[in-house]
Amino acid sequence: MGKMYYTIGEVAEIIGESTSLVRFWSGKFSEFIKPARNKKGNRLFTAEDVANYKIIHHLVKDRGMTLEGARARMHDNKEGEDRTVDIIASLNRIKSQLSEIKDMME
Repeated sequence: MGKMYYTIGEVAEIIGESTSLVRFWSGKFSEFIKPARNKKGNRLFTAEDVANYKIIHHLVKDRGMTLEGARARMHDNKEGEDRTVDIIASLNRIKSQLSEIKDMME
């Protein structure tokens, strides 16, 4: 069972971007990212929000889409993009494991 909420700093670390970009995307993709707020007013993101950030990051940073294009793609094909991001993450884990095995064999 994962965490219920992630801070903006944790989300930034997970996707490898700055907190200001996380905040910016939160406003630009408000239909997909709906942070809760604590008593201090800090944003708290759910696991679903983090998954959406990963999809946005993939579309904008990896595929070079505009924010408008990424938003439209998420509306039209959210399940397909979820799958792509999951596959890439899985392949990166496998690559890391294979690299560790290679290092042990040398």
